[in-house]
Amino acid sequence: MKTHRVLLFVSFIIVLTLSFNISAYSQSPSNSFVIMIDPGHGGRDSGTPGTGRYKSTEKDIALDVSLALGKMIKEQLANVTIVYTRDKDIFPTLKGRTELANKKDVDLFISIHCNAQPGKKGTAYGSETYVLGTTKNKQNLEVAKRENSVIALEDDTEVYKGFNSNSSEFILGLELAQEAYLDHSIKLARYIEDEFQIIGKRRSRGVKQNIFYVLAYTYMPSVLVELGFLTHKKEEDFLNSKKGKNIMTKSLFNAVKKYLKYLSINTDNTTLVEDNEKTIAFSQNIKFKVQIAASSRVLETKPYNFKGLQDISRLKDGHIYKYFYGATSSYDKIKELEAEAAKKGYTSSFIVAFKNGKKIALMDALKTATN
Repeated sequence: MKTHRVLLFVSFIIVLTLSFNISAYSQSPSNSFVIMIDPGHGGRDSGTPGTGRYKSTEKDIALDVSLALGKMIKEQLANVTIVYTRDKDIFPTLKGRTELANKKDVDLFISIHCNAQPGKKGTAYGSETYVLGTTKNKQNLEVAKRENSVIALEDDTEVYKGFNSNSSEFILGLELAQEAYLDHSIKLARYIEDEFQIIGKRRSRGVKQNIFYVLAYTYMPSVLVELGFLTHKKEEDFLNSKKGKNIMTKSLFNAVKKYLKYLSINTDNTTLVEDNEKTIAFSQNIKFKVQIAASSRVLETKPYNFKGLQDISRLKDGHIYKYFYGATSSYDKIKELEAEAAKKGYTSSFIVAFKNGKKIALMDALKTATN
């Protein structure tokens, strides 16, 4: 009976995933890529106090870096909109943060925190960036326990009754529902940790997986960044310094810029190649497709599985199966197919490009246009 319930639950999650047209990237109708920056903690929740040598705590450092990152993105990257879960010392609930991100159709969610080592040793140091997933590592579990413990400070804890990181059924459901975003979340997380090492010459403890509430319920690529350990004196000094905050901000900015380039988002003050007067022609070895869904489940590429759409193809990418509508060398035609998919309900679908059967950045494909 228990196995039957698990299968029903998993099936429901898969259907839910496809019905919401889950994709790793969907740009807002305004054609602006929306990034939500989430400064961890705030208000009566100070986060980790560190060694106690500073008046500032985790909530203060997270806010300073978050605001600086948002400002840098606004000033230097076009076609990107920044929103915050908080821009001052207030206490948003975890549920409130995730609901705001989903309500505003955010394309990318970045939660910024500082780490702490239990006990009085203070020997652990370095950055960590998390994506959603399970872990059996004791230290990682402690991080999740600390970041999720803010729930106890909230006025209405009943809304979190369904959040049970110890339930295998619950975790399986989360992983399936979020699986389509995972590859992009990992991509950004890897960029972040690389930049911390390149720009900041900081120690990276790597990209990790964990069950954080803000990652579990934000339905877009999401990462939670631990800038460093405030329980380590030297790292606490660094993160409290203006220089340290600037270095971490610049590292995060570079990672975001690389991620947007990976997605072929135009962040320059220039216009992509388009011509409304004549058709733009591409080499026949360039093919455009519309990605409409992604799932861990293999589906028959039949119209009845895709709201009547025909010419569906499937591609396995790691543990995920991605589903595409159409295939054409005409960019004008693929734009028509994208609009057709949207009318069928696939409002978060997007165009991808292939060259000789291999996926390439859309920007690179557009550069091959011949007039």
